[in-house]
Amino acid sequence: MEKRIYVGNLSYNSTEEDIQSLFQQAGTVVSCQLMLDKFTSRSRGFAFVEMETVEEANSAVAKFNEKDLDGRSLRVNIAKPREDRPPRR
Repeated sequence: MEKRIYVGNLSYNSTEEDIQSLFQQAGTVVSCQLMLDKFTSRSRGFAFVEMETVEEANSAVAKFNEKDLDGRSLRVNIAKPREDRPPRR
């Protein structure tokens, strides 16, 4: 099973610290990556959180899916493996 979690529908005002402190309620957070737009450095509205164990990841999904954060209902799922894509031209 996967320990990496997809967190979507984030407010543009949410920070990595906000997300990490929320997910620490479910266990040990190994890493938190808020995806930023490369031109504006503004949040893209989603993040990836890696938990220490699979059980903590599953607990976090159950606990935080559709939970309100900064006025938005979060979408929390186990992240799918990254697909290989051909390079852009």
